[in-house]
This record gives sequence, structure tokens and C-alpha cells, in this order.
Amino acid sequence: MTDAPPAPTGSAVPRADRALRRERGGWYSYDWAMSVFNTSVTTVFLAPYLTSIAEAAADAEGRIHPLGISVPPGSWFGYVLSLSVVLQVLVLPITGAIADRSGHKRQLLAGFATVGSVATMAMFFVAGERYLLGAALFVVANLCFGAATVVYYSWLPDLAGPDERDAVSSRGWAFGYLGGALLLAANLALFTQYESLGLTEGEAVRICLASAGIWWAGFTVVSVSLLRNRPPRESAVVPGGGALSGGFRQLAATLRDMRRYRLTLWFLGAYLLFNDGVQTIIGVSAQYGAEELELSQTTLVSTILLVQVVAFFGAMGMGRIAAVIGAKRTVLGGLVVWTGVLVAAYFVQAGAAVQFYLLAVVIGFVLGGTQALSRSLFSQLIPPGKEAEYFGFYELSDRGTSWLGPFLFALTYQLTDSYRYAIFSLVLFFVLGGFLLARLDMRRAIVEAGNTPPERL
Repeated sequence: MTDAPPAPTGSAVPRADRALRRERGGWYSYDWAMSVFNTSVTTVFLAPYLTSIAEAAADAEGRIHPLGISVPPGSWFGYVLSLSVVLQVLVLPITGAIADRSGHKRQLLAGFATVGSVATMAMFFVAGERYLLGAALFVVANLCFGAATVVYYSWLPDLAGPDERDAVSSRGWAFGYLGGALLLAANLALFTQYESLGLTEGEAVRICLASAGIWWAGFTVVSVSLLRNRPPRESAVVPGGGALSGGFRQLAATLRDMRRYRLTLWFLGAYLLFNDGVQTIIGVSAQYGAEELELSQTTLVSTILLVQVVAFFGAMGMGRIAAVIGAKRTVLGGLVVWTGVLVAAYFVQAGAAVQFYLLAVVIGFVLGGTQALSRSLFSQLIPPGKEAEYFGFYELSDRGTSWLGPFLFALTYQLTDSYRYAIFSLVLFFVLGGFLLARLDMRRAIVEAGNTPPERL
């Protein structure tokens, strides 16, 4: 596999030549490849289908007994998702350390994506009462999805200098949302017409799940063929040991070293808060629409597709805004919009599908931009040579703490018996996260990490 000399992180990259444009194309294509796992598998099809499989396997008392533990079928997917997140908390940091130390990111990306996509394709065989098979395949696929994402993110500083990074990151997110939307639209068409195609509902779902794995694997081939390895920066590598043992030694050194970068940790704290708010809104919006607004399942599923489509334009649009006023100001503006969304959601009338769709349009616009520009900002705060390691911790801020928002939502509902108060309570995450981000001196933080600030922040 072709190696390339390390790009000087923190220095402006000149006008992209043909080789760099080609490599960026490979980077964009991986977002296109992997996003279908989030949309078609995790968000739409797997949770209700795996629950129905567990219900079919339940005993006379309506319980299943994985590993001898009595569990209600309705809780099964939640426990499986939680297990996969716990494993990611353990695996992602060491994955990043190995990626930075070895300099073999292409091989790691190819390996994780291959195992994850094959596990997703194998979900086609989850039928009858095979709820344990479905759970095992999802845990493997989600763990590989997270590990591959860490490796994928770590290419960003090599592909774009400080003044290009917002645009490159935004374009990647945009392609991801477009890819996810296209396959989800095709899957929804198949699912709604399964009877006319001579399929059962279960067969249609299994085809949809497997198609996500095929899509993920197929477009990863494009990514791996275009991306290039870069040798690790020797100044950032702890000597001694092989890839695995050395990776653990590297991780331990980084954990000690992170205390020197207080402002980078400050950003992670801000991101933890406002991103948890973002993820919670995405996670509970269907519940809010069904239980409080009494909207149909068709409306809720079409809303998911609408968000995916609008997010493509939102990521591109907010990237252009960031080029004028800076990424930090753009993200802060996005957090103000998120707060407005929650206030508006509180007043949406029951049965008002049009109002719900309008909220979805606003969410879609700020969703992609908030995530893309946050990724770009964080990439400026990473000490050179430790991109994959630090993005491992960045992913943990996304996944490992994702229980905070749902907990506040559930607690507020329990105390008030109102979904409207519960959805409004999430304003706290955007206010606190925005306050921390506003207080952060980005220029000083970038210099502290050993990088060169872009012209606009």
C-alpha cells in the first residue's frame, strides 16, 4: 500500500493538487459508505425487528432468558445497544493509539469496515427466534463502526490545512447524509411494497439490513483504494513493544499528557454537553411525535428521511457560513437554533404534521453543520501525530456519555408526566455547552496544542 509523507499538521495546505483531491474524494466516500449503518440499521429497522424476534422467542410469561437472565423483549435492544457502547468505551481509545503508532490506517480502516459490514450483511439470517444471533451481530457491527470512524476522522488534519478544514469536514458530512438518505429511501420503498414483491414483512426488513452492509462494504473499497498511509510522527510515538502492547503504552502516555492540554479538554466538555443534547433530540423525537403529538408512523419515518436530505444542504451551507464568520461562531449560532427548536417543539399542536415537518427541516439544516464544524474545530486542538487517539476520546464524548440526555428526558417526564416539559428540559445541554464553548479561547487552545490557527475561528 502506498505511503505518503506526513502533511505538516497545523500549517496551511496549498491549493489541492490532483493527488490530494483524489485522496479527499476517498475520504468523502467513506462517510457516504458508513452513514447507511446509522440510518437504515440503528435508527429505523433493527430495533423494532429485533424486538419482534425476541417476542417470538419469549416463554409463556412473555420473557426471554439470554445467558439465564430474565429480560422482557421490549428491553432487549436497549440492553444490546448499551453493551455495544460499553465495549466502544474500552476499545476506541486503544484503537486510536494503535492507528497513530502503526501508521497503517488504511489496513485498519479496511479491516474494521470489512468485519462490520459482513456482520451487517449476516443480519439477513436473523429470523425465527434468533434474537441472540441478531444481538451478537449488532454488537460486532457497531463496535467496528465506531473503531473505523475513529481511524477515518484521523485523516482530516492530513487532508486539509487550518483554513480548509471546515469546508472539507462539512463536505464529508454532507456526502454521508446524502448516501444515508438514498439507501434509506430505497429501503423504505421496498418495505412499503413488500407484499406486491411477494415478500413477508420480516424478509423485507432482512433485505434492508443486509443492503446496508453491502453498501458499506462496496463504497469502503473506493475509500481504501484512494486514501494513503502516512508514517507516524516519531516525536509523538512512545518507543517499545509491538502494535498491541505498544498501543497500550502509547495510550497510557497520552492519558498522562492530556493534562497539559486543558483547553482541548475544555472543548471536549462543551462538546459532550451540546452533542448529548443533539443526540437526545434525534433519539426521542419519534417518541415525542408518537406519544405527545399523536402522529402516524408514516409521518415519523418520512420525517427521518426528510432530516437526512436537508442535512446534506445544511452541512454544505453551514460550511460556507463558517468560511465567512468562522467555525466557532457558526456552531454557537447553531446552538441558538437548537434551543429555538426545543422551544418551538414545546408549542407544536397535537396532530400538526406540517409543524413537525417544519421543525424537521430546521433540525436537518443545523444537524450536519453542527457535527461537521465541531469535528473540524476539534481537529485543530489535537497535538500533531495523535489524531486517531484524540478522535477516539472525541467519539467517547459522543457515545460513552449518551445516557445523560435520555436520563434527563425520562426523569423530567417521570416528575411532570409531560413530554412537553421533558423535551424542553434538553435546553439545558445547549445553554451549558454553548456557554463553555463561548468562553473557550480557540486561538490560544490551538497554539497550546502545537498547531497554527486559521484566519477565521
